Amino acid sequence: MSVKNWVRLVGLGFIWGTSYSWVKVAVAELNPAVLVGFRTLLGALGLFVFLQFDRKGRLNWREITPLLGVFVLLGLFNVALPFFLISWSEVHIDSSMTAILMSTGPLFTVLVASFFLPEERFSLPRLAGLLVGFGGVIILILPAAKHGATSSVLGYIAALLASLSYAVAGVYARKKTRGPSPVVQAFLQLCMAAAWLWAFIALTKQPVHIPSAPLTWAAIIWLGLLGSTLAYILFFALLHSVGATRTSLVSYITPLVSVTLGVVFLTERLQWQSVLGGLLIISGIAVINYKNGTSSSPGPA
Repeated sequence: MSVKNWVRLVGLGFIWGTSYSWVKVAVAELNPAVLVGFRTLLGALGLFVFLQFDRKGRLNWREITPLLGVFVLLGLFNVALPFFLISWSEVHIDSSMTAILMSTGPLFTVLVASFFLPEERFSLPRLAGLLVGFGGVIILILPAAKHGATSSVLGYIAALLASLSYAVAGVYARKKTRGPSPVVQAFLQLCMAAAWLWAFIALTKQPVHIPSAPLTWAAIIWLGLLGSTLAYILFFALLHSVGATRTSLVSYITPLVSVTLGVVFLTERLQWQSVLGGLLIISGIAVINYKNGTSSSPGPA
């Protein structure tokens, strides 16, 4: 890869990795639904501004209108639901643990794609990678399950469901979305996600208040403009330049950044189960990538 694309890759890994720490900061004052509501609104606004200067990303409503139903579903399963589940999980478990569990995204994608995409046939190397990767997940969850820490186990499950949601949405998008540029698709998904979240907030009558802590505002701005707007731009630029396989290398950077920040700034404890489980998950992804030569890129954090 060129130096420019390495900078993009490392930048994307850093943004996604730091996002988990910022979510942990924000949920100390905001409930997860309201946080994601603010995040998606700000992210959609940032992409809208970007599209005004992007010649390839014009909003062609004749092209978009037939796909609105698709984007309604993608807004739910590729943005609103995983963003909410990630935020909710961090109410109950460390940000670094959530990041490690979210790195299972490529594993879930391979599993889901093998059932719905003819070109993604199941193979022995893929099975080996899945067994190694999900073995790491068991090591991560087992201590909390043994000690009856229900809240922690639910946090783990929420993170895994977020990862699974990204995988299902990614496979669905590959089958259904053709035509609009990737950044336009991201913008529409964020708009739909914001609609889903604020409708959910209104229906459940959750309290909405303006954050008072400057650090919470910093978290919202980071998650909206960097963790969503800039991350999507970098992600799709990498996909276009180097393809899905090399873009998936970000899966190795994100948990490393998140764990480091969690330990240094959030005083999170790094236990041997986290290290071993994380290494097994990353090893499973590496086995799948090496043996198959292709990989589905992870979903945005």
